Amino acid sequence: MIALFSLLIIVSLSVITVRIGAIALELTGLSTEIASFQAQSAFSGAGFTTTESETMVTHPVRRRIIRALILTGSAGVTTSIATLVITFVGQTGKGVIIRGQLLLIGLLCIFLFARSRHLYDIMKIVITKALEKWTTLRVYDYEQLFGLGQGYAIGKIGIRQDNPWCNKSIKDLKSHLGDLLILAVYRKTGGKTHFIGAPHGDFILNVDDELICYAKEDTISKKLSAINK
Repeated sequence: MIALFSLLIIVSLSVITVRIGAIALELTGLSTEIASFQAQSAFSGAGFTTTESETMVTHPVRRRIIRALILTGSAGVTTSIATLVITFVGQTGKGVIIRGQLLLIGLLCIFLFARSRHLYDIMKIVITKALEKWTTLRVYDYEQLFGLGQGYAIGKIGIRQDNPWCNKSIKDLKSHLGDLLILAVYRKTGGKTHFIGAPHGDFILNVDDELICYAKEDTISKKLSAINK
């Protein structure tokens, strides 16, 4: 039974480590989904190559977080497999069933514990203070900073051929934009995508531009519907 409880402890620590890593990445500006995916990829050693993965190595704090997840993940996965084998080695049919049931119950409890919103909020506070203390980069809770979840959202609007915003300046579109703010533009040029932050009023929107916009959720939905007609 000692091996079984040891396995559950290792799994619990692994889950907590991934959660800490995901929150830490989220606080550097990544979305919750991307931060969680990258943390799990780094910890498991899956090594997915995505655009978001490439941004990790160019960001000093994210690079430290990913390095820590890779190191702890290497030890955690190996130890978990070894402990799992020891848990069931030498057991009779009845013993295997009992231990299997206990393992499933334990894993279910860990899953529910990991999904706790209260635990998430506590971890976020602790990790924010840690990053501010041990790094030179100022971190922010972007969800709270932008009022996300309180009626506001950040969305992406694509400029396609023959839509009403194409080949017009942001200043000319002022009446059409309304309360919609254009925070940035991703523009494809020569096979590469360039990031243009805080575009000015004279900036001309081209075909295939991707606009990063900020507004109330219903405003973004209406603009998407109107521009894609």
